[in-house]
Amino acid sequence: MDMKLELVMVPVTDVDRAKEFYEKVGFVADHDQTVSDDVRFVQLTPPGSACSIAIGRGLTRMEPGSLDNMQMVIADADATHADLVARGIEVSDVDELAWGRFVFFADPDGNGWALQQLPDWSQGAGGEGYDAG
Repeated sequence: MDMKLELVMVPVTDVDRAKEFYEKVGFVADHDQTVSDDVRFVQLTPPGSACSIAIGRGLTRMEPGSLDNMQMVIADADATHADLVARGIEVSDVDELAWGRFVFFADPDGNGWALQQLPDWSQGAGGEGYDAG
């Protein structure tokens, strides 16, 4: 049985501000539909991802800013860091950990994101005790 995660709700206070932010990060706006006065659905997809996020009105009971540590995998932490800085996104320095190289940022409401460059386990990069096999 397959189960594919395809949509994650991200709670925000200002839909237009959040949409603009995520587009600045590089997400593509797939849908922006006002269903009623109480419901607006905006779907955005990170480049190369099979999973999208949804922001809007009337979509979730989570408090804006309560989503912490959503994680995406990236190929190159240094290049991603430089690209996001060039786009005007406030990001952390590249954080070197045993399980990867990370760049962190938050949306205007404080929803937290971690971008992980996976370690090269074949080179033993921080993978002591890790069995990839």
